[in-house]
Amino acid sequence: MKIALIGYGNMGKTIEKLAVVRGHEIIMRATSKAPARAEDLRGADIAIEFTSPASAVQNIQTAFEAGIPIVTGSTGWFSQLDRVKAECEKHNGALFYASNFSLGVNVFQVILQQAAQVISKFEGYRPQMNEIHHTGKKDAPSGTALTLADIVMDYYDLSGWTEDPEDKTKLLISSERLGDVKGTHEVSFTSSNDEIKLEHKAFSRDGFANGAIDAAEWIQSKKGCFTMKDLLKNIIG
Repeated sequence: MKIALIGYGNMGKTIEKLAVVRGHEIIMRATSKAPARAEDLRGADIAIEFTSPASAVQNIQTAFEAGIPIVTGSTGWFSQLDRVKAECEKHNGALFYASNFSLGVNVFQVILQQAAQVISKFEGYRPQMNEIHHTGKKDAPSGTALTLADIVMDYYDLSGWTEDPEDKTKLLISSERLGDVKGTHEVSFTSSNDEIKLEHKAFSRDGFANGAIDAAEWIQSKKGCFTMKDLLKNIIG
């Protein structure tokens, strides 16, 4: 594949390194100082985008206008997802979006769904969540934390999520930004008697980068909007 990288920070550089090893070619690198333009993207087979909540939607739109599929790992923009899906359909485009491309995180989501379904049947267990990322991560809670929160809230009578520990009507999510932490997500179910805790901890960016490249390979020749559930369907059902 000829790949256009939109965003050339730590993730962009990691994707470049691994994509080249896998036999792909990086034909352009867009940055905040040199944003992607539709005419720049037309020589690419696909765009892979890791930027910020403020620029992600425009970058996705640019790829649609260029007529190439785009994989995005940016988070913090999902409130605009309906608008983006409408633009994807309008342009007959292809979008693969995920709050986290790590295979381990997506397996963790499946395990969490099963755990929340079982634990919610027992009175007295209150769920809460903690996530830790590097100091450069702009959105908090992380997109992955919000995805995990949606899974938990499917089984609990909670009116949303909160960062206020005194608000018992919502799911408590605490966020920390420390050093170069790649990503830790912890979900606990606590009662007066004990605690059940599930945790995923990333050790490097390679897992996220390889997942994004997997998505880029998979979405070729497809049209529409896709997530990791679509990619992993044949593996985990």
